[in-house]
Amino acid sequence: MKDTDTLKDNDPIDAVICWVDGDDPLHQQKMAPFLKNEKRSSIPGAHPTRFASVNEIKYCVLSVLTYAPFLRNIYIVTDDQDPGVHNEVKKYFPERVDSVKVVDHKEIFRGYEKNLPIFSSRAIESLIWRIDGLSDNFIYLNDDLFLIRETRKQDFFVDNSPVLRGSWCYDQYFRLLWKKLQKALHSYLLGNKNFKSRSSFHLVQWKAAYYMGMKWKYFYMDHTPHPLNRETAEIFFNKHKNILEKNLKHRFKNHHQFNFISLLYHYELLHGNTNIMPPDLAYLQPFNRSEKYLERKFSYCRQNNEIRFLCIQSMELCNKEQQKIIFDWLDNNLNSNP
Repeated sequence: MKDTDTLKDNDPIDAVICWVDGDDPLHQQKMAPFLKNEKRSSIPGAHPTRFASVNEIKYCVLSVLTYAPFLRNIYIVTDDQDPGVHNEVKKYFPERVDSVKVVDHKEIFRGYEKNLPIFSSRAIESLIWRIDGLSDNFIYLNDDLFLIRETRKQDFFVDNSPVLRGSWCYDQYFRLLWKKLQKALHSYLLGNKNFKSRSSFHLVQWKAAYYMGMKWKYFYMDHTPHPLNRETAEIFFNKHKNILEKNLKHRFKNHHQFNFISLLYHYELLHGNTNIMPPDLAYLQPFNRSEKYLERKFSYCRQNNEIRFLCIQSMELCNKEQQKIIFDWLDNNLNSNP
């Protein structure tokens, strides 16, 4: 599989973040031909909230530079867009400006250009291992994920193998059955022939396990940074190009796709990786919550020294006051780092 020697201090580790600005007119123009005159809200994988950005990427990048200074490069994967983090990095980490690099979809989709433009994060994630110059060991993050305490290499890689944060779950056949019943209900009783099921976070991980031969259980990963190995992805997809191509054929997120990160997790587990750790995560969904929700969550983060990672989902749905509370807390957290 790969060399199992202990990760040395000078072995590089990079970070990869996928990002999109859904308000970009060019992005919307690229998407329009594939909507087929349907409303975006009626296509689960095309809903506008999936592509909204409220500048989370700035805090994600700054948190990585603050609390994981051992990382060599941060690659931001986009579709001909500028994440706009250069000035912030230059202001707070001038020595790291050249470490933050923007990677276009065209680079990782070389040889698969027919699949562009693409709007499915499942498909895009499946090719991040093809970034030019990417380190063999790297960490993948979503842009709504933030580091809030100091981390070490050992929090991500032990004995040169990724640390897997999550737990075992049972199969997803009941979820699959429910999706089929949903489609039948909408198609034949409600007359909605174009109904499409949402892409379940559980289901796409189960599908990844299924491709690895695990039919009755799967390892459910949490919303944390995901340590991965580039060589593992290259080896697997060179042998199973058909599996990769199936994941790339969907323009939008689709419940028929698998989760690429989960696929590599299950590969690791089948090849003897026993580096399973707790998530060390605080997970927030602040939209439509009570006023005390954010206060309780942030108090939990402050009081629990084991919490290293913070995931805040659907911030674009929050009102301006809620967003200000969130970003003020993140600012204070970053500024409090000695």
